[in-house]
Amino acid sequence: MNIRSRRGTKPSQSRRSLVVLLQCFILTTLAILAVGYYLFYKSSPGNTVLTEGFRHGNIRVSGIAGSVRRHHANDSGGTYDSKATIGYAITVSGCPKDDGSRGDFGAGITDGAAVLKHSIHMNSIRNAESGSKYDYKMYALVHPEAEHCARPTLEPLGYEVLVRNVPVRLQDIRGDYLREKVPKNGCCGEKEFVKLHAYTLVDHPAIVHLDLDTLVLKPMDNLFNVMIDGPPPDGSNGGIEVAFGDPLVSSHPGGSNEINAFFTRDYNMAHRGMQHVGVQGGFLVLRPSLIAFAEFSSIIRKGDFRSNGGWGGLGFGPFYGSMTFQGIIPYFYDHLHPGTGVELNHCVYNNMADNPRDKPTKNDVVSGSCRDGYNRPDKNDQCEDCRSRPIEDVVTTHFTLCQKPWECLAQDGDRIQERLCRKFHAEWYRIRENLETTTLGQKQVDLTNQNEVEQERGGKYQPQHFRGYCKSSGKKGYIAMKVPSSTS
Repeated sequence: MNIRSRRGTKPSQSRRSLVVLLQCFILTTLAILAVGYYLFYKSSPGNTVLTEGFRHGNIRVSGIAGSVRRHHANDSGGTYDSKATIGYAITVSGCPKDDGSRGDFGAGITDGAAVLKHSIHMNSIRNAESGSKYDYKMYALVHPEAEHCARPTLEPLGYEVLVRNVPVRLQDIRGDYLREKVPKNGCCGEKEFVKLHAYTLVDHPAIVHLDLDTLVLKPMDNLFNVMIDGPPPDGSNGGIEVAFGDPLVSSHPGGSNEINAFFTRDYNMAHRGMQHVGVQGGFLVLRPSLIAFAEFSSIIRKGDFRSNGGWGGLGFGPFYGSMTFQGIIPYFYDHLHPGTGVELNHCVYNNMADNPRDKPTKNDVVSGSCRDGYNRPDKNDQCEDCRSRPIEDVVTTHFTLCQKPWECLAQDGDRIQERLCRKFHAEWYRIRENLETTTLGQKQVDLTNQNEVEQERGGKYQPQHFRGYCKSSGKKGYIAMKVPSSTS
């Protein structure tokens, strides 16, 4: 019997039934394979999975994220059993010019990246003395125009280089004002949006995005614990210093207890009458989510940034960098998803040794109104001076006002800002020395013996402070690291 229907005629009922049965069989088989693979992966020894979620309206999207690394050797020769692996990301949007004045800070793209990574290493579970329970993995989000300088530099340092373009092409931004103005906004124009690709690193339960001129001084376990396990059930802040001493969990109507971001604000850019203060772009702890990344892309594509009202015309701008990262992040967490982002105390996290008031400090005497009180009248005369914070309290620092460590600036004047900056720079050089002597094969030296320091390392300028890595004051006096072809 010929079961094939002739051209122009309808297929027989038996053929339709056979097709339906075949389709059901294929779909059922695929479903069984998918479930089987998931159960196998979940039960595999040495792998623990954490669910990744992000609330988008009434929708919650979950997936497998953050596989835990187990039984790896630490610096002491023992093994460690980490709670999770945290992703740390930097962004390289451009290569330094010949004079090193732009791009990613000249020596910062090499030495800055190396020392930053080692500071993370020293404050992870791989260093038993840190007390941290978390492992780490390093990423570099690199704009295509910067690949030629970033890849050969960062891969030997142990960064996984991910070449990523802007989430939305400039010509695809529908808002005329944003499309025309964003290329000259902030430090890097629309290339600053490359940072948003940190949200796509969903293999980790949390991502820390840092600028190259930052340094980690203490573990951030408290932040990761809250992001992974949720806020403490007793209502405490879980050891986290929140800005203004506010509670960790927002009381915003309709909000949830799930925290998806930690950030600090840049009060140096604040002015009276500003409705919303931008985030400081060098520090962001985030919960990765493809849904969040898609929403950021949609916001950029729509391009609703107004000349006098910023994003959505709601006061998220204009200010420095407001068209890009510094403005879109607070718009996302303060307006679109209120209660899911937490502002941290910027004296503890991302400390920049900045003057908290709007008038100069003379002879260590502060004056003027509190910049962080412009939007908080109840705190207007109670701002903490981050320059007086003991360095032992600081979790991360950011070399903005202090200037870059690789510029060999002594910062040894007896002023409140210089005293803290000098301590921050000393930590950077201490960590560089630890990297070179424990990993790169450099000899230990007696820092009180100037001749030995100069002979072994080449620099005699304030050797107990710069540890032999500066020949003189200024960036021309800096002695760059010699990084081998492969450093894990």
